[in-house]
Amino acid sequence: MRSTRETWEWETVERARPRSRAADGTEATAEDVQAVARRPQRASRAEAGRVTQPSASADPGRSRRAGADTGGGAARATAPTAERASGGRARRERALRGRLAELQLEVTAAPASGGAEVVALREEPMTRPEPGPPSGPQVADGDGRPSGGRGGGGQPPGSDPPTGGRRGRRGNVRRATRLRWVRVGLVLAGLGVLGMISTVFGMMMAVASELPRLDNQAEFRAAQNSSLFAGKRQVAKLTGNKNRILRGEGDVSPMIENAVIAIEDRRFFEHDGIDARGIARALWADVKRGEAVQGASTITQQFVKNALVAQEQRTIFQKLREAALAYHLERQWSKRKVLTQYLNTVYFGNGAYGIESAVRTYFGKSRGGVTRNESAAAEVEPHEAALLAGVIASPYAYDPIQSPKAARQRRNVVLARMLEQDMITRAEYRESIDEAVPAEGDIDPPKPDSEVPYFSTWVTQQLVERYGAGKVFGGGLKVQTTLDADLQRRAEESVASRMPDGGPTASLVAIENKTGAVKAMVGGDNFVEEPFNVATNGQRQPGSALKPFTLVTALEQGISPDRTYASQKKFLDTGDGGKFEVNNYEDKYSGVTSLRGATAESDNSVFAELGLEVGTKNIARTARAMGISTPLSTNAAMTLGGLEQGVTPLELAYAYSTIANRGRRRSGTLAASDMGPVAIESVKGGGTSDRNRSRERRAFSRDTGEEARELLRGVITSGTGAAADPGTGEFVAGKTGTTENYGDAWFVGFNDRYTIAVWVGHPDRIRPMKTEFNGQPVAGGTYPAQIWRDFMLAVDRLDQERNPRPVVPEAPAAPGLETQSTGTEAASGTESPAGTESDYGEQQSSDYSGSASEESEDSVGAATDSTDSEDSSDGY
Repeated sequence: MRSTRETWEWETVERARPRSRAADGTEATAEDVQAVARRPQRASRAEAGRVTQPSASADPGRSRRAGADTGGGAARATAPTAERASGGRARRERALRGRLAELQLEVTAAPASGGAEVVALREEPMTRPEPGPPSGPQVADGDGRPSGGRGGGGQPPGSDPPTGGRRGRRGNVRRATRLRWVRVGLVLAGLGVLGMISTVFGMMMAVASELPRLDNQAEFRAAQNSSLFAGKRQVAKLTGNKNRILRGEGDVSPMIENAVIAIEDRRFFEHDGIDARGIARALWADVKRGEAVQGASTITQQFVKNALVAQEQRTIFQKLREAALAYHLERQWSKRKVLTQYLNTVYFGNGAYGIESAVRTYFGKSRGGVTRNESAAAEVEPHEAALLAGVIASPYAYDPIQSPKAARQRRNVVLARMLEQDMITRAEYRESIDEAVPAEGDIDPPKPDSEVPYFSTWVTQQLVERYGAGKVFGGGLKVQTTLDADLQRRAEESVASRMPDGGPTASLVAIENKTGAVKAMVGGDNFVEEPFNVATNGQRQPGSALKPFTLVTALEQGISPDRTYASQKKFLDTGDGGKFEVNNYEDKYSGVTSLRGATAESDNSVFAELGLEVGTKNIARTARAMGISTPLSTNAAMTLGGLEQGVTPLELAYAYSTIANRGRRRSGTLAASDMGPVAIESVKGGGTSDRNRSRERRAFSRDTGEEARELLRGVITSGTGAAADPGTGEFVAGKTGTTENYGDAWFVGFNDRYTIAVWVGHPDRIRPMKTEFNGQPVAGGTYPAQIWRDFMLAVDRLDQERNPRPVVPEAPAAPGLETQSTGTEAASGTESPAGTESDYGEQQSSDYSGSASEESEDSVGAATDSTDSEDSSDGY
């Protein structure tokens, strides 16, 4: 039987060379014959019987040397046999010899210089069935090779192409490269998995050693006080442990525990420190809202964060570490211990650090006082527990003193959650929601260790929001504030020297124009008796102090300051079918006046008409861009400062600084709010190192800013704010404001360096001040303007103390001439005391802090929305 093993064999064929002799008409030689390896075609059975070996009489001229077989068994090349002479016409016969071998060869093309070359590729044995006879005559192609089927290159149809050639080598290289990278990737992935497993294992082992640090007693012992500085002077010490009382398991009322669980972690008793369902729920809520609206931390995780003082390091690794600690903690401690120790680490606002301190602060007075050894947290009412639990989320936003309405709403939310979870009965719920939140007089906060308690309390709240109570009260922070201690003392003196005993109180805020930094703050008369900070939380009606926002809006719309209006009693169409009655202060009218004159005299009839013309919503947008953060109403009365929700002295001072800076609003990265006023310059210690960096935003054009500055200057030089003129010759501008029935009085003004807002009134409620100013009503041009003037003069004296101006000695008088004192304005070119020019402050005097002064071309702007009210304010 015929074997199926076949071999390749060589045959010599004529192949055209690039530069063959045939082109010259010469006869082909042996060099023109190329040995080509090809799979032999099967001859007919008759011929296969006759042809068993190459003819001995093959034409030597057409034969050529082929590659000889080596010890590796390479294929042998043979020459084709010639037809026998007796057969007649010479017939070329292709020899078939041997059987197909399991070997592949590749023959490269002949070099360009000519000549034939045989190259044998790597042998790849393979077994194929014996080929059948050819179905038809084989026709040689252009290269002398017989044309075949689809295989190409002499391959039978259906066979794979040889792996030789350039394309084959490139494909092999690409496949090998891909395979190599796949192997590398698999190796790296395996190493990564091993590394992650080892990291998690190591972390789980390491965090176990940290558990003792989490205990309240260890944290209490390790706590270090933080300090606030004004320049080089320490003005406050944040001593959380001074008034902190730790409580153990069973010393805290179950009502408090239930309230906290209801609002903070309703599955507290079900999870193992990490709540997977809570994480999924929070993630889904965040995805639906497109922002972070829910947290997924359990009470255990929050306790770990508080104990480790790690709020500012919210990295993925830190979160994993906290989760691991929470998981381990719940295997070491009982749920009751975790909850109690958590309550000992929570800040409840108003200096109350820990649950015992919080109950004493908010409800101690109503109980007639609590002794040191008594446990105030052991027994509380549902509404008390709900109030404290609600404060945890944001002690500043839900502060019963600063924001009683928000505190009440939050408390009622907690009560509703407690009712849903069967922690209280429906009768207890109905009774609790009718209870009032603690009033300012009922709250007894720990006395702060501070020279500037209103300012330091405000800054402390910012620090807690940013870094967490644990780090603020126990992390040993060194906080450099923007406060100027000397300016602060002069602000307090200016207020105290003007306000009568037993009368209204005053608040003052001074902001540095070029930085947006708060340099002085008077929030009230006595922090111990009245801890409510009017400067930051006293939302009072601004009256005509809101008119500059209408003025700026009109100037931006191209209305000229010289445009004239009728000054008379008016009934204006509000656009919704109603009429708005407008009267001037004391019924004084000018007949016809320009916008310039109406600004100086604070003409209500003109500004009401102008406000409706430019649009109340546009006025609200302007105020927001300049720095007012309280939503403003957009009814007709807002054109005269009648708002549903008032504004604070801090807001007005900051917004007016945008006018002082000719339309640019300035802030910083450590501001109290986004693009708001700045109170912190740097924070260091406890692993923290932050420094404020300036930010700015344009609120309106520079041209509008220049015009607004000029028009507001007229208020002091010839208008309602004449009492505020310091008389130094420097540029000053501002605006008075008085509400209906004289419940609030304002003066807000600026020079090139500072913007100062002064408010006078009763902080606890709106009380008319009709006789408090020497038997006359308290208007914006009375106490507020006088306090503003006194403070500006004190600032100028302080500047002279810090930067004394040289005094030029008197020159000897010539005979017959009077001796003249040069003083501070000698011919030597010394600047005037104010250091300003007549163009309203393009030149600034030296900054008292020694920092480089800059033109007030720069400033910033913020936000405000709208509401509704009808409040007819007077012209002041």
